[in-house]
Amino acid sequence: MKAKKLIATAAAVLALAIFASGAFASIEHKVVPGDTMWKIAVKYNVGLSEIVKANSAVKNPSLIYPGQELIIPTVDKGTASFEEQVIKLTNSKRAENGLPPLKANWELSRVARYKSDDMAAKKYFSHTSPTYGDPGKMIKNFGISYRAMGENIAMGQRTPQEVVNAWMNSPGHRANILNKAFTEIGVGFSQNGYYWTQMFIGK
Repeated sequence: MKAKKLIATAAAVLALAIFASGAFASIEHKVVPGDTMWKIAVKYNVGLSEIVKANSAVKNPSLIYPGQELIIPTVDKGTASFEEQVIKLTNSKRAENGLPPLKANWELSRVARYKSDDMAAKKYFSHTSPTYGDPGKMIKNFGISYRAMGENIAMGQRTPQEVVNAWMNSPGHRANILNKAFTEIGVGFSQNGYYWTQMFIGK
């Protein structure tokens, strides 16, 4: 039976906790007049860099033409479902404590997914990534601004309910979930090792 882990640390507004590699699929998009790579990325909630990478035959990503077909990498439905359930359960816990729901932020979920996949690929369990640095730096480097931020991470829990329950039973993680300063949330799940990352920001 795989060990289940939780780690919590806190520094100023930075509080981190640890606990599940994201699977990807793809679809095709036919470019229509007015489309840009960025507009397409936002439409499908996919990072611009992922679309560019998946379409290496496009020499200049700034020049796409109507009728052109692009490959759009998307998150596996099972992975996306788990991530959505974690957000729903998290907001349920906030509601039970008289707090407003956190807004799901797909760009933040993208960052959280990178973090979970990084932990799975490089076999570490830490708030600080050897690839991306600390969570605050990682979020900013992905172009997301904030006034307050926090991160919960976990490893080994098999379901959204199990991981949220574990976080709620740990003071440091619970504090992040119920933090009044946070307004948005992103969740990333990696099935390879069952790494979970929950990122929060307040603007």
